[in-house]
Amino acid sequence: MEDLKKLVKQFYTECLTVNTHTDVAKVMGNLLADDFQSINAKETKGKPALIGQIQFFWKLVPDLKWEPQDILQDGNKVVVRSTFSGTPNGDFMGLPTSGSKSFKAMSIDIHTVENGKIKTVYHLEEWLTVMAQLK
Repeated sequence: MEDLKKLVKQFYTECLTVNTHTDVAKVMGNLLADDFQSINAKETKGKPALIGQIQFFWKLVPDLKWEPQDILQDGNKVVVRSTFSGTPNGDFMGLPTSGSKSFKAMSIDIHTVENGKIKTVYHLEEWLTVMAQLK
């Protein structure tokens, strides 16, 4: 069985975490399948929408950091439990922020990898925890 954990971890370290050495659109373009889907209970986003959202988050939360705590693989599925943190500056989900308050929360994602690319990710993030910390 191929170890897919390194490929998926790159999504967190080079795409979700703001850094100076990554062209996020290029890296995500290479990591994600053309028919990629990001799925939660509210909506499904395709590859271009997720790339745009991550680029926006990089500007809104310039110190955004995603840190995988557990990475588990079963076949072509990779489950990641992460902590994510940052200090937003601007309108953050309808809440005005000034860069003076930070947050730290948890996420759990299930990635499906096909042909060396991430095809789907089902995800849950503790956005209510984030909002409570920023108020």
